[in-house]
Amino acid sequence: MQSKQQFLSQKDLLGIRQLTPDELWLILERAESMKSIVTGQREKSDLLKGKSAVTLFYENSTRTRMAFTMAGTYLGANVADLGVANSSVKKGESLVDTGITLDRMGIDYMIMRHNQSGAAHLLAKNVGASVINAGDGANEHPTQALLDFYTIYEKKGGFKNLKVTIIGDIAHSRVARSNVFGLTKLGTKVTLAGPGTLTAKSMECLGCKVETDLKKAVQDADIVMALRIQMERQKGGLFPNLREYSQIYGIDEALFSYAKPDALLMHPAPVNRGVELMPELMDSSVSVIDQQVTNGVAVRMAILALLNERRAN
Repeated sequence: MQSKQQFLSQKDLLGIRQLTPDELWLILERAESMKSIVTGQREKSDLLKGKSAVTLFYENSTRTRMAFTMAGTYLGANVADLGVANSSVKKGESLVDTGITLDRMGIDYMIMRHNQSGAAHLLAKNVGASVINAGDGANEHPTQALLDFYTIYEKKGGFKNLKVTIIGDIAHSRVARSNVFGLTKLGTKVTLAGPGTLTAKSMECLGCKVETDLKKAVQDADIVMALRIQMERQKGGLFPNLREYSQIYGIDEALFSYAKPDALLMHPAPVNRGVELMPELMDSSVSVIDQQVTNGVAVRMAILALLNERRAN
């Protein structure tokens, strides 16, 4: 693969919607070069020596926060966690004031997860640091989508005319939205599927197909991606209970058999075993969930490096 661009066009990474296809390829190219550091085949870098990053997670996370921490560490940056639960946020300090305070301390990167859509955009407008959106409400989760793209590229060699089926809690999923934005830009056919109460036909305006019949959705898919049921974002009444959801919409070997013989299984994690994915399928050779974790560090290293070059130019 080869991008026509050398730098990202903006100082921040706020969403897939704002990125061009060339910028998507640029990030994937750089992730490819970074992965050997993650796997230990190449020594850690000092590319970001003297740079500082802080994670501001207003929502809980393990994988995303640690992936960014490791990404920065592998590149030689100083990475700290704000610890929102014990910070002045609990005293009533606003998001913007927190950002300005960190800006005055010379922070180069602010990596934020927030339960309100648009929070990262607001922060980016008020600070000189590069802001990276690690998930904002039900809006976007760009770095998760980028690691998904890289995993697909690594396993399938490209995107053109692939069929990716995303199943689960579509309505509340920022992962699904970011994946649709990016995969369609890269030439992939995307189908969203799940209970009628957790999907919306209107999402077809994003360039994808919406389906409530899972067998039709999975038919001839190259990639089947399951999504976590986000109980924390739901108000109740969208489906009877997790057991019934699992029986009707859980992905098992029988459903997966409708996909192509060489189809792959993905999930942004954490997985509710036995709910959205059956253990025997999750632990089988078709699953690339563990590879997604490794690729997530490489992709975030790529983003930090590219934003550093953008700031230098």
